Amino acid sequence: MADLKGADIVDGSHGASVSSHSDHVAEESFQPYVDEKKLLWKTDLHVVPILFIVYLAAFLDRVNISNALTMGLPAELGLEGQQSNIALCIFFVPYIIFEIPSNILMKKLNPHIYLPACILCFGIIMLGQGFVQSYSGLLATRFFLGLAESGIFPGSFYLISFWYKKEEAQKRFTIYWSSTILSGAFGGLLASAIGCMNGIRGLSNWRWVFILEGIATILIGILAFFCITDFPREAKWLSPEERTFILNKTKTNESRVIPVTAKDVFAFLRTPKAWLGAIMYFSVLVTSYSLSYFTPTIIQTLGYSTIETQLHSVPPFASAFGLAIVLAYLSDKVRMRSPFIFFGLALLITGLSILITTHGSSHFSAEYAGICLTAMGSFGIGGMIICWYVMNLQGHVERSIGTAWMIGFGNCGGIVATFLFVKKDAPYYHTGYTVCLSMGCLCVAACAGYALHIWQRKKAVAGIEKEGNEMDHVLYL
Repeated sequence: MADLKGADIVDGSHGASVSSHSDHVAEESFQPYVDEKKLLWKTDLHVVPILFIVYLAAFLDRVNISNALTMGLPAELGLEGQQSNIALCIFFVPYIIFEIPSNILMKKLNPHIYLPACILCFGIIMLGQGFVQSYSGLLATRFFLGLAESGIFPGSFYLISFWYKKEEAQKRFTIYWSSTILSGAFGGLLASAIGCMNGIRGLSNWRWVFILEGIATILIGILAFFCITDFPREAKWLSPEERTFILNKTKTNESRVIPVTAKDVFAFLRTPKAWLGAIMYFSVLVTSYSLSYFTPTIIQTLGYSTIETQLHSVPPFASAFGLAIVLAYLSDKVRMRSPFIFFGLALLITGLSILITTHGSSHFSAEYAGICLTAMGSFGIGGMIICWYVMNLQGHVERSIGTAWMIGFGNCGGIVATFLFVKKDAPYYHTGYTVCLSMGCLCVAACAGYALHIWQRKKAVAGIEKEGNEMDHVLYL
């Protein structure tokens, strides 16, 4: 974007990215020798594992209510009609509204301060949710949980994007995204174990789900303060030579202190890529959130007990995790995103087609296969869609706005998902499956539109003579 502040400038003689900001680092041609493989391994250890653990806890805290709803929560709090769906939905109101402000705030405060503060907050709120006594109390804790979590997901992707070049990014994005997948699998296992704690110290088992996971999140927040890294310019564990190398290889050489204004936000929102990216993520999240929140509910309609329901909710997420890792490896290897995204969407549409047309206990195997294929299709490509979009954005200003916008708008899909699988539609859930199938088709159209947009941008600069084609590096199909 030409009108966004802090855009990188490319030196025509060297092909290295240098900042318009005064505190730029040395150019690539002046860079001393650095062992790239050793530095990449060092970077992986400092950046990805702690963010993975943080969001595993965050997403688990967000969706563990789906397990509680199959226990005694609705009866004990007297939930009626769609009140449980409203409790799921209210989380997304502050979560969506504060995505962009949160990224801007993190840019100012530094990730190692801002992200742990968010984690501690939602850990305390989750602990408190285990002691709510009414429907209104549940709504209040869900609302503030959404507010506290609003900075974690977009902030982490924003941070990761500045540490890796394009052909390294997908595997790291997918590993981080996989925390959402594993939380679904781990949540089912954990809930099945906690389900046996009913009555301990006079508390219902669903309360122990919130209490124990809240305590674990608080401990993770304390750990995160010491482990989360800042952006490459501010990371203290890098030597000057390593810092120069990373800034040059990623071509993200500008300072994070460059301000983001309302003009920058509105300028970005006028671009086609802003809306194509938002629609891609929104449409795939409708199905992802539906599975996260309602897989235990759907499986329970097949006649399983509470413990069996939690255990049978694990394999769909485990299979999605395996596919996500394989697709990420192949995508980075061939330096393309769209073919693998369309493959995942094909699985998604196939799985939902099975679920719409197959019903009854005699067709359990087919229904369960449909759930697995749907999970593989939606969760398997979610991280790939984010990486495809975010790594085609440039600089702190565009990435801070674009990452938050995509994830904020996309999470409107969570609001839609919370009302798709209601009790009156059980056990066939025609409405839920039909809407998810429609969203899958919309995602196909949006991804095709974005691929065309990227192809047109690449074609527009094809005649520009540069030593090393910067656009080939920036824009991945």
